[in-house]
Amino acid sequence: MTQRTVLVVLFDDVQSLDVTGPLEVFAGAESHTPGTYRIRTASLDGAAVRTSSGLTLVPDLALPDAPVPHTLLVPGGQGTRGPDPRLTDWLRENGPRAERLVSVCTGAILLAAAGLLDGHRVTTHWAYSDTLARDHPAVDVEPDPIYIRDGRVATSAGVTAGIDLALALVEEDLDRDVALTIARHLVVFLRRPGNQAQFSAQLATQTARREPLREVQQWITEHPDGDLGVESLAARARLSPRHFARAFRAETGTTPGRYVDRVRLEHARRLLEDTTDGVEEISRASGYGTPEAMRRAFVRTLGASPAEYRRRFHPVPAH
Repeated sequence: MTQRTVLVVLFDDVQSLDVTGPLEVFAGAESHTPGTYRIRTASLDGAAVRTSSGLTLVPDLALPDAPVPHTLLVPGGQGTRGPDPRLTDWLRENGPRAERLVSVCTGAILLAAAGLLDGHRVTTHWAYSDTLARDHPAVDVEPDPIYIRDGRVATSAGVTAGIDLALALVEEDLDRDVALTIARHLVVFLRRPGNQAQFSAQLATQTARREPLREVQQWITEHPDGDLGVESLAARARLSPRHFARAFRAETGTTPGRYVDRVRLEHARRLLEDTTDGVEEISRASGYGTPEAMRRAFVRTLGASPAEYRRRFHPVPAH
């Protein structure tokens, strides 16, 4: 059996969950199947680092003494905003030697600064995707997915998305059953599809300033199976359809139709994750009307059919 060395890079003001989330996944795989992973942590000088939350992490060794890893994992955090130039230099020199480059959250900024992401599709925390794209135009930044695998480069969104990515890598290295066992132990899903959006419809848009529009937003969320056409929603807001559509977009940053689409997709996702209801029942409850309409929405947005989405979450089989 091949043992894969996972080297986690540590630095001051690192986000602790970016480190410990993936580390727990790989450690769980090693505990389940001994000899699969050798996990090492390293800082520039081998000294302890203080995370952004104040937690102190003590590395195993100094980066210059670290072995060439199979997987080089770079977490994110406030420390990526003004990193020690020596860290960037070390990544630039040693990153190409690793078989797999992995970043969590703004760790992608460090890899990009080292020139290791040029020509690759990547993601990062949604709040920093524009910065990453602006500062590194040779990098193809996609702000929505929770993680992306592009060749030897694997990047994830913020914090807990690192767990999703680590589970995906364990499933790739070993098998689904091992990854599922770890996910159950950590009480997380196996596994959110990589192209699942980073946040919900409500978080992805602004809350309207005017009370009638806020009430409409709440109505949409509570009644995804209702009549959510522009004319119906405009009447609820006591506005003309044209005025309503313009005001809604101006105050929320999206059109009424797109907002409704997001709410319905999110509602259907949650029913698939948390219930054993059938696809036909869920499609009606989510406002799609037919299973085929829901299937098209899932494939278009998530790249997976409702049945495949449910299988990835591994709940009790649907009746």
